[in-house]
Amino acid sequence: MFTVTQIKQAHSNVKSGADFPAYIKDIKALGVTYYETYVADGHTDYYGADDYRISSVPRYNALDIADAPDIEQFKVDLKAHQQGETDYLTFVGTSAKLGIEKWAVCMEKMTCTYYDKAGNEILVEEIPQ
Repeated sequence: MFTVTQIKQAHSNVKSGADFPAYIKDIKALGVTYYETYVADGHTDYYGADDYRISSVPRYNALDIADAPDIEQFKVDLKAHQQGETDYLTFVGTSAKLGIEKWAVCMEKMTCTYYDKAGNEILVEEIPQ
C-alpha cells in the first residue's frame, strides 16, 4: 500500500492548481482510490483498496471556515487557482473565507467535489485526464 511519504513526493511536483491533474494521475498509480482534504488545517485522509486509510498531519495553523458559502466567488477563485494564478496557501485561505470546508477526490469517477460546513455539495468538477 501507499504511504504519506510517497504521496508527499508526488505532491512536491505541484506548484499550482494547473499541476493538479498530473498529481492525481501519480497518486492514483500509487493505489489511492479516494481522498478528502480539510481546508481548516490542510490534513488529508487517503483511502485505498481493502479499507486501507492513512492521514497526513495538519499543514498549517487552523483557519476559520465561513458558515455560508459564496459559491459564485469560489468558482472565480478556483478557476484562477487552476490556471496557476495563486499558490496553495492563498487558495485554501480564500476557500475558508468563502465557506469551503473540504474537497473530496474520487479516482474512479475522476471528480473533485467541494463541500460546505453543512456537508452540502458546492461544486463537482471532472478532473482532466
